[in-house]
Amino acid sequence: MNTKKRFSIVIPIYYNEQNIPHTVPRLKKLQTLLPEYEFEFIFVDDGSKDRSLELLLLERENDNRIKIVKLSRNFGSMSAVQAGLKQATGDCVGIISADLQDPPELFAEMIARWTAGNKVVMATRSGREESFSQRMFSNTYYYLMNKFALRNYPEGGFDFVLIDKQIVRELNSIGEKNTNIMSLIFWLGHSQDTISYVRQERKHGKSRWTLSKKIKLFVDSFVSFSYAPIRMMSLVGIFTAALSFLYGIFVVFNAIFGYIPLEGWATIIALITFLLGLNMVMLGIIGEYLWRILDESRKRPTYVVDEIYE
Repeated sequence: MNTKKRFSIVIPIYYNEQNIPHTVPRLKKLQTLLPEYEFEFIFVDDGSKDRSLELLLLERENDNRIKIVKLSRNFGSMSAVQAGLKQATGDCVGIISADLQDPPELFAEMIARWTAGNKVVMATRSGREESFSQRMFSNTYYYLMNKFALRNYPEGGFDFVLIDKQIVRELNSIGEKNTNIMSLIFWLGHSQDTISYVRQERKHGKSRWTLSKKIKLFVDSFVSFSYAPIRMMSLVGIFTAALSFLYGIFVVFNAIFGYIPLEGWATIIALITFLLGLNMVMLGIIGEYLWRILDESRKRPTYVVDEIYE
């Protein structure tokens, strides 16, 4: 009777043909670090148009532990992770990117923390071998998440994590769209532990993590986990209304007593354009919330699986 526990690893793939020949062997070497575990490698092809799927199929011919989930098109990294979690059968599940900026060998320590009773083990970044602009965007994002969305969120953030099968079941049952899976894992609130590491510089291939995708993740995270944008709108509205009321009293007072002559279209136009701009920003924030409500109400799937190779 096989009494080994199973360890599943979910790896989203998007234009990673240059990484796959290096990533797969390093993941396989984990078997020597964790000989008491059965492994399951779940690669999710998120609509890649390069040779990623072809290379994965070649790797699978030599290793039946590899499972490949091919999505019908590009749905985004968070949806790809959700698709992988749906297929995972392990007692615990790791999530890691395919670019090797996160060291797979750290899973051995994460497994040890999991066996000690932690249902979530997050590998948090104490530093990054990345450009200044990338570090600035990431640090700002995680600071705002900690300040306005999820208290005590790891300062360096995380997307390299190991979770218990109970967490996997809960994530699969939620099925939330336009969200951040990592923030959702943290939000669930189960026993957690962290391991610090330095995120490595990417050595193979080119990152497809564009500015537009970063902005979408930023907006998704705040809309999903924070009421700060709506609260900010209320405070700005109250402040603007108070200023307008005071300015109105000032105008009436001067009109009656004639202390200061009322003149100048420039001031009026400036005030009108400022208030109109403020209104448009507020409508945009409301629109972000309404669009997500509409998207959830349509009940469209978060992703569409084209084929599973197992």
